[in-house]
Amino acid sequence: MDTAVGTAPPTTPVPDIEAAPEQQREPSRRLRVWRRLNWRDVLAVATFVAVALYLTMPLWLNLDHGSADDPQDQAFFEWMLAHGARVITDGAYPFFSDRMNYPDGVNMMANTSVLAVSLPMTPVTLLFGPHVAFNVFLTLALALTGISWYFVLSRQVLSRNKAGSRLAAWVGALFCTFAPSMVSHAGGHPNIVSQFLVPLIIWRTLRLREPGRALRNGFILAGLLVWQAFINLEILFMTAVGLGVFCTVMAIARRKQHRGEARAFLRGLLVAAAASLAVLAYPLSVQFFGPQSYHGLPQFVRNFGADLGSFTAYSSRSVAGNSVVAERLAQNPQEENAFFGWGLVILFFGLIVWMRRSVAVVALGGVALLYAAMSLGPRIFLNGINTGVPGIWAVLHSVPVLNSAVPTRWAMAIAPAVGILLALGVRRAFDLVKAQPSARGPVRVAMITAVAMALVPLVPTPLKTAPIEPTPAFVTSGAWKQYVDDNHTVVTLPLPDSGYPDPLRWSASTGQDMRIAGAYALLPNENPLNPNDRTALFSPPWRPTSGLMASIKQGNPIPEITDTRREMTLADLRYWRAGVILLTPQIRDIEMLRVMSDLLGFEPTWTGGAWVWDVRQLVDDPNAVLTGPDIP
Repeated sequence: MDTAVGTAPPTTPVPDIEAAPEQQREPSRRLRVWRRLNWRDVLAVATFVAVALYLTMPLWLNLDHGSADDPQDQAFFEWMLAHGARVITDGAYPFFSDRMNYPDGVNMMANTSVLAVSLPMTPVTLLFGPHVAFNVFLTLALALTGISWYFVLSRQVLSRNKAGSRLAAWVGALFCTFAPSMVSHAGGHPNIVSQFLVPLIIWRTLRLREPGRALRNGFILAGLLVWQAFINLEILFMTAVGLGVFCTVMAIARRKQHRGEARAFLRGLLVAAAASLAVLAYPLSVQFFGPQSYHGLPQFVRNFGADLGSFTAYSSRSVAGNSVVAERLAQNPQEENAFFGWGLVILFFGLIVWMRRSVAVVALGGVALLYAAMSLGPRIFLNGINTGVPGIWAVLHSVPVLNSAVPTRWAMAIAPAVGILLALGVRRAFDLVKAQPSARGPVRVAMITAVAMALVPLVPTPLKTAPIEPTPAFVTSGAWKQYVDDNHTVVTLPLPDSGYPDPLRWSASTGQDMRIAGAYALLPNENPLNPNDRTALFSPPWRPTSGLMASIKQGNPIPEITDTRREMTLADLRYWRAGVILLTPQIRDIEMLRVMSDLLGFEPTWTGGAWVWDVRQLVDDPNAVLTGPDIP
């Protein structure tokens, strides 16, 4: 098969993505290319920073606001940033913490602890607090991802036609960074939009085919893989699958012309795999077999699939989007992963047909279609209706490791493949103009029209924010310290979960010195009726007191308070090693106040903007009992 891009004349340069090692630049020349910057590069970098700030500006202009769509995950990552700072300042164990969900704790490797970000961001977290650190994290994640894509595309994939390559790389990088799925996840998942290592991993993986450089290239790739593993393993896994398919196709297509490539690639890959596993062996053993590890996501999450109709629809976070339509086609605003719109879908297939003589283009298209098929989930839905047709995920969703993936997020991995195709298409248009100057006008008009029709409707809108409840003075003043020590925790009403993440922010604001019971995190199910069930839950296993308070908060009828229920409450408080119970003003707070007072037998004290029950004596005295409100 002819490996030239599209139908270009024989003199058209071959993109580096397909070039043989002997056709590529010498290392010193490649280094000069990386260092050589011009005004186009500076403008491109400024663009990515500007768009990142444009998206996150509502968070910066209102520091008392947070994500309107995903406040629980923002609180979670603020807590994780505080954990990273605590690792640096206090020498805390990085892979497990009992500062939340005491006494069982939280497995940091089984939860996206973003240690590769939280550790270097310690100065920001300590100086400005975890809330500002989250904003910095999110903004830099977007900007650096765009910059990384731009330089890899312009310097490696499209490096020969300088002016055209830079514009093409800019277009491709813009889409890779600010695709609808990326903007959707920016609402609360900075770990997912932190994809600045993905283009570097792709570049260094393709470099493994260089002969005689197995150790050097393998170790460089291993470093990138380890770094990405401590940001987000899900993105790393998806990238590995796509690269595996792409490289396999390319190896088969090029096996006759470049016989030594496969051997050199495999040598480098073995070095990278060995070095990566050597570093990650212990952290991964903690993730899969350590305390509070789990085996697979809940069944309902494993059924999250992308609606087939969403591929031609527009995200609620794009200028052409419709929130009503998006709500029908996606599980929630953070999972609008497949909203590409009709224009881009047509352009995608058009580019593949136009450049079909390129093995790399066909392989990229195949990877994108594979991702799309996997994203549909166990059952294929069309415009919100279950067709009953099983998807390929029906046979994969129970496979170990894969059972911890969210199917719809495979659609998110389509964006890089589409972005690279866009860059190749724009570069191809420049090649045509260069080869046939008489066609300059029509080609430019066609290129600008096609790209504009596909991408303009996808222009993102700024993130939506909402006010967050201020941290009570009881916490900010340090008043909690007289109740909490190494043997006592803070129990909030209700206990933290996905619907009430505020206690995570409070704990983070104290540098995690304030240890809390309850959690919003991925934790193993502890079903006494099925001890072997260790699928993940998003909160600790049910306990009588936490269940009662959650039920009251939801507006359910208040049950009769009996001595049996008081005994269960005391047992729960002792289990949590409670030093103080804390209730802030919120929905149904009076009902929770009355019930807890009835359970404990005494009224709380209003201190620092919160109702406070001092329960240390009840918890520490093994002979103490709760017998009703007449207790002195």
